[in-house]
Amino acid sequence: MPQNQNEKTAIMSPDENVKNVSPVKNYINGKWIESLGKESLDVINPANKQLIGKCPIGKKEDVDSAVIAAKEAFKTWRQTPVIDRAQVFFKLKTLLEKNSEDLARLCTQENGKTLVESRGDVRRGIQMIETACGMPTLLMGKSSEDIASGIDCHAIRRPMGVFAAITPFNFPPMVPFWFWPFAVASGNTFILKPSERVPLTQVRVFELIEEAGMPKGVMNLVHGSKEVVNSICSHPDIAGLSFVGSTPVAKYVYQTAASHGKRVQALGGAKNFMVVLPDANLDLAVKTVFESCTGCAGQRCLAGSVILCVGDVYSKFQEAIVKKAKEAIVGDGLDSLTTIGPVISEEARTRVKGLIQSASDEGGKILLDGREGVENLKGYFLKPSIISEVKKDMRVAKEEIFGPVICLANVKTLDDAIEWLNSSEYGNTASLFTSSGAAARKFSYEVDPSMIGINIGVPAPMAFFSFGGSKASFFGDVKAHGQASVDFYTDTKVTVQRWVKDSSIW
Repeated sequence: MPQNQNEKTAIMSPDENVKNVSPVKNYINGKWIESLGKESLDVINPANKQLIGKCPIGKKEDVDSAVIAAKEAFKTWRQTPVIDRAQVFFKLKTLLEKNSEDLARLCTQENGKTLVESRGDVRRGIQMIETACGMPTLLMGKSSEDIASGIDCHAIRRPMGVFAAITPFNFPPMVPFWFWPFAVASGNTFILKPSERVPLTQVRVFELIEEAGMPKGVMNLVHGSKEVVNSICSHPDIAGLSFVGSTPVAKYVYQTAASHGKRVQALGGAKNFMVVLPDANLDLAVKTVFESCTGCAGQRCLAGSVILCVGDVYSKFQEAIVKKAKEAIVGDGLDSLTTIGPVISEEARTRVKGLIQSASDEGGKILLDGREGVENLKGYFLKPSIISEVKKDMRVAKEEIFGPVICLANVKTLDDAIEWLNSSEYGNTASLFTSSGAAARKFSYEVDPSMIGINIGVPAPMAFFSFGGSKASFFGDVKAHGQASVDFYTDTKVTVQRWVKDSSIW
């Protein structure tokens, strides 16, 4: 039954007594149970600073209970025919479609992004479920006869046991779906720890998972913070771990979990460069760059950050992007007129403000200051900021900002642009705006980042392609999504066999 015993997950309305908000519950072995942690964090609507929930700070023992349940469930779930496992996912897809608008609104209320962005967040999550429904095909192995005289070889994929994921605040519905559908459809069992800032959306998702008929123990939800993370990283019965978050934490999770013998894919931070050539369609480039840099208030690992304008397109692009930014409407994401919602917290807003100031201190020119004009807004708002004359050694050119800030720089040639972006410690995405096929091929061939956009601002691969960066943006060997996920969540078993003719039968 749902975690609040009788009804769907709810958030507090303004006139409710917020002092009576109870922490959300864990979902372990098919039951909604209270966390063993006695402390909790407030879940705040960043658009109005209203308390809408509480998230418990879980304990190691919560993880232990989830692992015991998942380990026991694995014994029967791995033996369930893959076509039967897929049926649960077909049912879940239907439920997610039916409840998509409620999930989107819940996402907006706990994260702050616009309702349009939240709908996209939910939609991309559903696409992961759709791809996982094809597991009967994705899981197929390989065979070859007569690799030597009379000897055949067969390779099959087998699930490995209990997996876990630790996911961030910026895409509450979507990011968990990057991982668990592929793991579970492959025959593994799973433990999810969502961000303690945004637990409500995943609680509702787990209610739907339960309604879809997922067997008890196959999917488990544990809330918490550092103690829960460390317990997941070190637990001997967890085979592997998926993570999304900042680079320092991704590196820590990777090193800790790997040292305990786990498979790890840890997706870290980014510094995504966008290159605009003089032959680019300027209107398209301006619109796409602006949406890339400010969508979801800039709080996404694929957001554009530094715009490298080649040659004389710099002045024209600068004038057009400032005009575009002035048209933005900052406000509550539930308001249909809003185009940019708040950042997640006051701490995040203060950090972004500091980076904007650092650009000014280091010689950058603030063309549009998003710190101004938000004083009368109750939430954690920033308007779009545009900084020109950015140089390679500035903090805003090197650090991930995670806010609605656009940095403009002028370079002489495409080669200069490629050299600059390849010098970054990060390697998540890079985009080029051009009408030249030759320039596009050169760019795709020479840049370091793993996800590349040509006249695309957010080059996020679909669910059936691999997803993940390089350099300090990704720690691990096997990436997320599609066939890559199947590789990560399974072990390939190879059987080499020879049968000798039995003369008494033949």
